[in-house]
Amino acid sequence: MRDLIDEIFVTAFEPAEMEDQARLADEAMRAAGARLAFTTDSFVVSPLEFPGGDIGTLAVNGTVNDLAVGGARPLWLSAAFILEEGFEIVRLRRIARSMARAAAAAGVAIVTGDTKVVGRGSADGLFVTTSGIGVIPPGRELGEVHVRPGDVAIVSGVLGDHGAAILVARGDMALSVDLESDCQPLNGLMDAVLAAVPEVRAARDATRGGLAAVLNEVAGAARCGVVIDEAALPLRDEVTGLCEILGLDPLYLANEGTLVLFVPPGRAAAALDAMRATEAGRGAVAVGRAVADHPGMVVMRTALGGERIVDMLVGDQLPRIC
Repeated sequence: MRDLIDEIFVTAFEPAEMEDQARLADEAMRAAGARLAFTTDSFVVSPLEFPGGDIGTLAVNGTVNDLAVGGARPLWLSAAFILEEGFEIVRLRRIARSMARAAAAAGVAIVTGDTKVVGRGSADGLFVTTSGIGVIPPGRELGEVHVRPGDVAIVSGVLGDHGAAILVARGDMALSVDLESDCQPLNGLMDAVLAAVPEVRAARDATRGGLAAVLNEVAGAARCGVVIDEAALPLRDEVTGLCEILGLDPLYLANEGTLVLFVPPGRAAAALDAMRATEAGRGAVAVGRAVADHPGMVVMRTALGGERIVDMLVGDQLPRIC
């Protein structure tokens, strides 16, 4: 086990010291009124490597994004690995190195972790659990409860790419579609939009359950309704076509690099400009708004001129994607 840790993880993550804990300090923690943000998540995906990323990049970016959407500056991550007996060392090394690259791109450090090996057939190859710590600057308050009727809903880019890419990568069906996961860090995008529009009410990354789940959670927490326009939704033709063939709704497909924001109506243009000036947000569009009507409910105005309710998904359209 010691050889495995040294050869794979120490080589990839280059920790400053090898103690039983990471001792952390950052100047941002010294500001009066600053708060720590702390998140944890476990990642299971099949296949472990897919177009646009792998379980390692998913784990890093997913945890970074959970911190960023709360207004925190992500700083440190932990990473725990559950390995199945017989897992290929070459593949593990590849995943660890991709995690290190993802952490460097997001500006965070993987500072502590753990490794366990379980019996063959017990872990689907590899499970990864990451935790993250960040610092929220003084005076910054983001949350779904702050959303008010009239606030504009903005998404940073195309929807459903991750879920669709995973489905195709499994090879269960004879589908030939050129799709990549949108897996990417969102902290730089959040920094840009908050610098331009400090009045952002709430932000979420549209992961499991996709845009539909995020909007329903916002509507429930803020006790308001949400109306979205089908014609405004940014969807690739490939994703739309795939969903039509398989009977899926792209609103529920997971993303791993798409930001959902609610901003006051007079600040939507500034938020869009700030987002579109970044690589991660160049496809940002307004898709709807919060309303006083039908509190707790999401309604979509369809391209045919009607309306339909967008409810929370019952069950999973696509298992083992994040």
